[in-house]
Amino acid sequence: MIIEALLAYAHFAAILTVVVFMTSRAALCRMDWLNAAVVLRLRRVDRIFQWAMVFLLATGLARMAWGAKGFAWYASQPLMLAKIALFGAIWLISLKATRSFTRWARDHGAHGSLPAGRDVDAARRWVMIEAHLLLLLPLAAVFVARGVGLGA
Repeated sequence: MIIEALLAYAHFAAILTVVVFMTSRAALCRMDWLNAAVVLRLRRVDRIFQWAMVFLLATGLARMAWGAKGFAWYASQPLMLAKIALFGAIWLISLKATRSFTRWARDHGAHGSLPAGRDVDAARRWVMIEAHLLLLLPLAAVFVARGVGLGA
């Protein structure tokens, strides 16, 4: 039981870390607030966000492998594949903004330039899409945890 509790705690901590740093990315990615310090901060915040996504995936897989319900139970859940696919889609979408943040930091370092307003708006749009999709993950999670879709 202690292992299950620690796995759940680690997974919840990863979820909260992802949410905090996704929110930070959205808050910082505004043309009105963008300056040299924010460009560099966005890159750092994005790196932490990407590592949080790795941690979230790792803790989720650990719960599947070593949690009380076991891998076979999760693998039998029809919505589990949808949940994993949604997570993957969110992560792939996040890479659009990551590329922008990296390019902005590189351009700022090389030329001292700031991104154009349309580039900032485009990156923010991708961050907001991933943030809104993230809202669907807990819905899928509670359905999976309760066996919804198994006819039970």
